[in-house]
Amino acid sequence: MFTGIVEELGSIRSVRRGQHSSVLSIAAKDILSDLKVGDSVAVNGVCLTATTVDSGGFTADVMHETLNRSSLGSLTVGSHVNLERAMAANGRFGGHIVSGHIDGTGTITALRKDDNAVWYTISASQELLRYIVEKGSIAIDGIIIVTSPQELVGMIVDKAVKMAEMMNVPILGIVENMSYFVCPDCGKKHQIFGESHIEEIAAKHNIPVVCKLPINPEIAARCDNGEAESYEGEWLNPMIDFLEKM
Repeated sequence: MFTGIVEELGSIRSVRRGQHSSVLSIAAKDILSDLKVGDSVAVNGVCLTATTVDSGGFTADVMHETLNRSSLGSLTVGSHVNLERAMAANGRFGGHIVSGHIDGTGTITALRKDDNAVWYTISASQELLRYIVEKGSIAIDGIIIVTSPQELVGMIVDKAVKMAEMMNVPILGIVENMSYFVCPDCGKKHQIFGESHIEEIAAKHNIPVVCKLPINPEIAARCDNGEAESYEGEWLNPMIDFLEKM
C-alpha cells in the first residue's frame, strides 16, 4: 500500500521490451536506503516489484496487464518517474492509502487556476466513473498537452510544461489541434492558422508528438452528438499507435 506522497524523482536507465511485457531499469537514490529485492515500489503511481537492486537504482518487471492499463509503456530512457516505497505501519500515513493497482486511463479536458490551486477536469469511461465519489481519493498520472499552430502558443506550452514539472506530473505527449483544413473540392491542405510549429515545441521540451488534428465540420458534428469514436480518418492512426503503446 502507498500514500501517494512522492519520495523521489527517478529516471529510466534502460527499457527492455518483450512481446507483451518490459523490464525497467530505474535510477534512484533516496529510496535505496532500505530497498530490497521483492519490495514494492510505486513508479508513477503503479505498484511494481524490485527484481534487482544496485547502488544506483533497481529493476522491475512490467506485465502485459500493467502495460495495458497504465502509461508505463510510453517511458523511454531518460524519462523522469515519481517513486515511492510501500508505506510502513510504524509511522504516520501522510496523503492517502492507495494500492498502486491501475484500473484505467482518463483524459484531462479542462484546466483552471484558482489562486494557489489548479482544478483539473478529467473524463473517464462509465466503467470507472461508477466507482468515483465526491471527495474520494484517485491516483492519477500523466498529461497530454493540446496546442494549436499559432506562434504565441509556444509560450502557453512553456507555462504548461513548467507547471507539470512543478507538480511532478509526466507529460505523455503533445497534440496539435486545428492544424490544417483539407478542401473538400480540390483536396488541397490549407494551414489556416499559419505554419505548424509543433515539432519545434516538442523538440524544445523533449515531448513526443502524438498527432495533428484537422479542422473538419463532420468531426465537430459527431463530437456534438457524442459519436466522436465513430469517425474514421488517417490522421487518427498516429494517435491509435501512440495509445496502443501506452
